[in-house]
Amino acid sequence: MAKLYFNYSTMNAGKSAVLLQAAHNYRERGMTPYLMIAAIDERAGRGRIASRIGIGADADIFSHDDDLFAKIAARLKQGPVACVFIDEAHFMDKAQVWQLARVVDDLNVPVMCYGLRVDFRGELFPASAALLAWADEMREVRTICHCGRKATMVVRNGPDGAPLMDGAQILVGGNETYVSLCRRHWREAVGEA
Repeated sequence: MAKLYFNYSTMNAGKSAVLLQAAHNYRERGMTPYLMIAAIDERAGRGRIASRIGIGADADIFSHDDDLFAKIAARLKQGPVACVFIDEAHFMDKAQVWQLARVVDDLNVPVMCYGLRVDFRGELFPASAALLAWADEMREVRTICHCGRKATMVVRNGPDGAPLMDGAQILVGGNETYVSLCRRHWREAVGEA
């Protein structure tokens, strides 16, 4: 029975490493995974999923204009797919999450999404909100704040290193831009009471 999974966390928790390990496990058992990443994320190169620990794999790309149901159905015509893996799932839109639910329900292919739950303002990404509502299973990939508590929030630092509270929800960056924090330290960093 195929399911829609949402593996979520803050920045730098190792989501991509977990995705790559799971895809490796499928390959090791003679099954074919289908890896996808948002076109907007070219940090590791176009069509490449990579982890900070140095592992990576090629992936198909998707953009907001893509119908993911149609894209995955077309891929299935080329041969069997044991599982679809989506990295940077928070970059999808709500309609694309529904398309992935249809992949699970109508094509009977499991879909594992990996992405952020909240943005630097503490607000849900639209795709993450849809995944939290519609996923069959959710798993938290945990990381820690500098104080040792579980990090559930992220701040975006400006060029001067000070936390920002305004700006576009989506800005691709890495260790130099974002810092994962517990809620208490996020509140202190952004000046929330």
